[in-house]
Amino acid sequence: MILDVACNDCHSNTTGYPWYAEIQPIGWFLNNHIQEGKHYLNFSEFSSYKIRRQYKRFNQIRELVEKNEMPLSSYTLIHKDAILNQHQKELLFSWANAAYDSIEVHNPADSLKSKKQNN
Repeated sequence: MILDVACNDCHSNTTGYPWYAEIQPIGWFLNNHIQEGKHYLNFSEFSSYKIRRQYKRFNQIRELVEKNEMPLSSYTLIHKDAILNQHQKELLFSWANAAYDSIEVHNPADSLKSKKQNN
């Protein structure tokens, strides 16, 4: 539910575009922003990511939620229901942390490092 309200418009294939997305240049800006968000992290395609990318994204989710950098303030300005309260942040952090730890436990350490880190 938290992902549905606070994340999926920019990070899934289930984007709900607002009425003002039909007004240009606002629509172009929104579409570009959403495409960038999906490129970076797309929960609809997450299971197809290589394990290294999943591992990295779970770590980044933890960091961004902890630093209050996600969801973006530009998004929550209009979508007040996407503002995460402390309990929601803790749930999201715990979920990402558990997934991160699970990947770490079930995969060899060298498979989780980027090629740059392996050298």
